[in-house]
Amino acid sequence: MIYLETSRLRLRDWIESDLKPFSRLNADEVVMRYFPKTLSNEETLAFYHSIIAEFKECGFGLYAVEEKENKEFIGYIGFHRALFEAEFTPCTEIGWRLKKEAWGKGYATEGAAACLHYGFKELGFSDIYSFTAEINHSSKNVMRKIGMNFMKTFNHPKVEKDSPLNKHVLYHIHRK
Repeated sequence: MIYLETSRLRLRDWIESDLKPFSRLNADEVVMRYFPKTLSNEETLAFYHSIIAEFKECGFGLYAVEEKENKEFIGYIGFHRALFEAEFTPCTEIGWRLKKEAWGKGYATEGAAACLHYGFKELGFSDIYSFTAEINHSSKNVMRKIGMNFMKTFNHPKVEKDSPLNKHVLYHIHRK
């Protein structure tokens, strides 16, 4: 099923042929530099199954993203239920992860803006959050470009305290 289309992107259900490029994406040290570690093929498969389960349970999730022009899988953009312990959770998070060859083209902003609209208009969300390591300037720029507002910094409880990735920024947008 295709959930959203933009001028250049299609956000759709996952298909089994996405697994190989998804594994390459999650194993890429450049793509994963703002995450605690890269993922093995087994960890990617478990992540894939958790994405599918969230769709079944919630009716939304992290949508597989392909370029319309060539139908190539480039990553994901979409929603996730953040359930770790923090004062703002549980919440609906918007997030993205794209292969590095897709960076610098505005795809994350284009897809995330479409997701926000879909989340508020079709899914009925009243609030959407996003967070990333404070040093991830690219994702913070996407958050600002799609109209999200900085709320605060926090120490992510699932990241080692001495890691440079522990300090996170929290952004938020409320349905207008």
